[in-house]
Amino acid sequence: MGAITGTFKGFGVTFSHMFRKVVTTDYPFKPPVSAPRYHGRHILNRHPDGLEKCIGCELCAWACPADAIYVEGGDNTDEQRFSPGERYASVYQINYARCIFCGLCIEACPTRSLTMSNEYELARDNRQDLIFTKEQLLAPLLPGMEQPPHPMRLGDSEKDYYVGALTNPGTSAGAEHSPMGPGRYRVEEHPGVTFPGAEQHAQRATAESGEGS
Repeated sequence: MGAITGTFKGFGVTFSHMFRKVVTTDYPFKPPVSAPRYHGRHILNRHPDGLEKCIGCELCAWACPADAIYVEGGDNTDEQRFSPGERYASVYQINYARCIFCGLCIEACPTRSLTMSNEYELARDNRQDLIFTKEQLLAPLLPGMEQPPHPMRLGDSEKDYYVGALTNPGTSAGAEHSPMGPGRYRVEEHPGVTFPGAEQHAQRATAESGEGS
C-alpha cells in the first residue's frame, strides 16, 4: 500500500509541474540578473586618484577557509608608490577552483580593498585559468584616475586617504566598471554620494520589482 501511495505522490509532483508556466532564459544574450547581495568574483578597488587600496597585509589570505588566496606584500618607495602608506600587494592571486565564495575575506579586509561583485561567469576550459592574478582582479581606471606607480594625490599621508573613505570611496562602491564581465554588479549607497552606474542600477532594480509584482 505504501509503495502505491508513494507512486501517486511522485506522479503528483510531475503533473503539478506540467501545467506551470515554462520559464526560458535567453542565455547568454539576456543573462539572468543575480541577487543584489550575490557574492561573485572579487575585485581589488582603487582610491579616487588610482592608487590601490590593498596594503598587502594578507589578512584575507589568513581568513580564507579554503586557502584560495595568495598574497605577497611589497614596500612602497617615493619613486615607486602603488598604494598609500608603506606596503602594497606585489602579488595577489585567487584560485577560483578552491574559492567557496563565503565572503570571509572581504570581512577581514581593513581597507575595503577587496569586495565581491555580482559576476558569476567563471567557467574555464583550463584549471590554470581559474587562478586570477592581481592584474585581472584590479578595478579598471575611472576618469580622473592615474595608473600607479605615482605619488599620493589626495593627501600627504595614508590617513588622508582613509578618513574620508565614505565621501570619496573610489571604486569600492561596486565593480560595475570591470572589463571582466557583462556588468551585473551591486552599487552600495552612501548618503549624499552618487557613483557611476548608480542610475542604471536604480532603473534595473525598478524593472525587477515591477516584474516581481
